[in-house]
Formats: sequence, structure tokens, C-alpha cells
Amino acid sequence: MVDVQALQATVVDTLKNIKLDDFKAVQVPGVGTYNLVEAATSPAVVITAAIVVVTAFYSKVLHTGRSKPLSPTEWQQYPLEKKIVISPNTAIYRFTLPRKQDVLGLPIGQHVSVCAEINGKDVVRSYTPVSNDDDRGHFDLLIKSYEKGNISRLFAQLKLGDTVRVKGPKGNFKYTPGLADHLSMIAGGTGITPMIQIIRAALRNPFDKTTITLIYANVNEEDILLRDDLEELHDVHEQKFKIVYVLNNPPPGWKGGVGFVTKEHIKEHLPNPASTNSKLLICGPPPMVGAMKKNLEELKYPAPRTVSKLVDQVFVF
Repeated sequence: MVDVQALQATVVDTLKNIKLDDFKAVQVPGVGTYNLVEAATSPAVVITAAIVVVTAFYSKVLHTGRSKPLSPTEWQQYPLEKKIVISPNTAIYRFTLPRKQDVLGLPIGQHVSVCAEINGKDVVRSYTPVSNDDDRGHFDLLIKSYEKGNISRLFAQLKLGDTVRVKGPKGNFKYTPGLADHLSMIAGGTGITPMIQIIRAALRNPFDKTTITLIYANVNEEDILLRDDLEELHDVHEQKFKIVYVLNNPPPGWKGGVGFVTKEHIKEHLPNPASTNSKLLICGPPPMVGAMKKNLEELKYPAPRTVSKLVDQVFVF
């Protein structure tokens, strides 16, 4: 086990004898080459940044040494460890990985498939975990249960210790720094799950200059999922992250958007990927996604493919 505090102290002693010019082209393993002098003119700030980089690198080395039990080809069974109710029909379900040091091993922006036998047939649905891939020993799924749903209704009936079958990673989107200068997002309901995964990854990396605007649509104010998490991210990174809430049934005094997400909302808040180095990501219920495609067509934004690819300017999860 690497002693991170000792590592930081060693780095500080070493950097005292290094010239500032040495930081104009720093090769960061797994990240790229950065000019730390451009990032800050103060030598103290540069040293601090270098400590962060080296610590992050060693954390990455330690991370890759952990077991990743998820398989893209074989179903794995995971028991329910905890259920956190966040609304009358929505909860976060925490599942236990085989070992305490395990991480799920899911690339940012990808999802898992969940399988359950219902009425004698296997039914499969896709979900994006809302836990971080740095979390050891467990992963979290945010699921809204519908009265006529299949797997979502089954989740609501799970008891602690019950297992579900999971396979992954799945999906055509994989976030990396520099993918675009700006990420525009339109999410509805539980469609926030891949978005918050990407938002966290972009904002927690001090070298990622990507800016993000999220339009998040819901029926009622109490339906806004992960609101505390989103607003904490906004408070810490307000120069890089903007949130626009839209509600069908807003309460008195509501200052956000009202109704459905319209082409006016899109035009006002989200740059056109056809003329900017940006991508537009969409995730939500099928009716919402269909309406967004129509809005984009009327605004002459790029049209999404039937099955989105990473290179697309508009990506639909």
C-alpha cells in the first residue's frame, strides 16, 4: 500500500530544486502534456498542482490494481445491500461487490444491463450507476418504479440480500477530457444518471477545461432527482457548470423553466454543435427524446442517428 502523505512530502522536497521552466511541458501519465506555468504564475500553485497530478497518478495505479468483477459477456449476481428511498417511487439501490476493495470498472458514460426473470421470460433493461467508479465494494443504481413496469417494479419489491443479474460495460459513449469544449445536456427524470456521471468526471479533473450546461426536465419540483448533488457541483464549479430546471407543474414563485423543454430553451442555453466545438447529449423517456429530435430539426441542429456513436455531435443514450 502506498503512503499518499509520504508521497506528497517527497514530491514537495523534490520540487524545491526544480526550475519553473521545467513545468512548461509536463507529461502526466494517462492524461497528457500540460503547461502548468500557464495554469498559474505562482510557483507555490504550480507545486501544489504537481502534487495533485502525482497523487492522482498513484491513485490511478492503485485503482487499476483492484479487482473489477463486472463482465461484458457473462451475467454476474450481486446482492442488495441497502435501499435509499429518495421519493415515493424512486430509490437508490446499493449492491455489494464480491470483495471490499472491488470497483465496478465502468467507463464514464457507459451503462450496465440488468436481467430478471418475469413470467418465465428473461427481461433486460439498461441502467447507469450513480456511484463513482472510485467507490469500493459496491455500486448504486437510481431506479424509478412504475406500476406497469417490469424490472423497475421488481426492484421496488427487492429485499436486502436478494440478488440481480448484471452484465457490462455497455454503450457507445465513453467520456474523456477534451472530447469537446462544451457539453450540452438535456435530461428528463432518471435520464439524469449518465449525465451526472459525466458531469462529476469532467468537474473533478482540474485539467479538464470542458464547460457543461444541463437542461433538466421534470413534472414536479419534488421529482428533481439528485438535486443536492447537482447544486453542490454547481456551487463549487459555477464557472464551468450551469443548470436550467424545467417543470411541467411549477410551484408558486418558481424561477426556472415552465412546461416542456422547447426549442426556445435549447436555442437560449445550448450552442449549436454544427457551428461550435460542442456535443449535445440527450437522455430521458422516449416521448421527451422524440420531442427533442423535432426541436433540433426545427433549429437546424445536427440530427442524431438512430443508434448514436461517440463521434456524433448529438448523442442520444
